[in-house]
Formats: sequence, C-alpha cells, structure tokens
Amino acid sequence: MASPTLITPSTSTPKSLITPIRSKLITSVTTTTTTNLRRREFLSLSAGILSPSLLLPATSAFAATDEEYVKEASEVIQKVRSTLNMDKGDPNIADSVAELREASNYWVAKYRREKALLGRASFRDIYSALNAVSGHYVSFGPTTPIPAKRKVRILEEMDTAEKALKRGR
Repeated sequence: MASPTLITPSTSTPKSLITPIRSKLITSVTTTTTTNLRRREFLSLSAGILSPSLLLPATSAFAATDEEYVKEASEVIQKVRSTLNMDKGDPNIADSVAELREASNYWVAKYRREKALLGRASFRDIYSALNAVSGHYVSFGPTTPIPAKRKVRILEEMDTAEKALKRGR
C-alpha cells in the first residue's frame, strides 16, 4: 500500500533542475535594444512636440472660395451633361468619359474635405450623380451607354444641383 504522503499533492513548487545561464552577449543585446527603444521614444516625442505643424493653426489645403466652388461645380455639371448626351456611336465618347473621370476625381478630391460644403444640396446632388456615372463606366466600360432610367435620374440630379447652386445652396 502506498503511503498517504506520496498521494497527497504538495503545496510547494518543484525546483527546476536546470539553472538558466545568462551570457554576456544576450545581456548586451537586451540593453542595446532597450536603449534604442528609449532613444526612439525620446526622438518621436520631441519631434511631435517641436513640430511646426502643431504650432501653426490648421488650415485646409485647398480652402476654396464660394465663387470658385460654384464655377467648378458648374463646369463638372456641363461635362456630365455633354458626356451623357453623346451618341452611342460617337468616336470621341471614350475620350469624353476619360476627361469626365479626371474632372470628377479632381472635384471630389478637392471639395470632399470641405466641412462647409458637405451640407449643401448642390454638393450632395453632384456627388451622387458623379458616383453613379463613374460607377457605371468603371463597371461596364467607357463605350457602354448609360441605361435610360439611370440617365434620367442623373440628369435630374444635375438640374436640382444647378438650381441649388444658383440659390447659393
């Protein structure tokens, strides 16, 4: 029969038979890595604190005037209308679609970050129409005509955007 002391688990933790040996190489690599991390932290903090962009007031990179917005929005509206009203067999349609995509990408990139314009009805309608037009041409190619229902909706959005521009909205 086994003795009760052998079956009962002990509360002390067993001692490891192998003692870890630390070489000088491992210790020096650890200290170098720690020193490099501290240097990096210090440099990143000091660069962030002393950065001139944090000291200067933040301004928008494009900061367009209202007249500039109205002018460029009207130009984009005209490009959309002229591209949508081209005949199916027109040889210049691919070039016109490429010009429209370039103009719409520029317009969206410029005015999407303007907080003052995001609530305007003209911006919303133009953005929606440009999204529909570019989505169609990306999916189906520049020579595929836009379906009649989508074309009517896009042109209606252009009309309402133009009216909103004239009203200053």
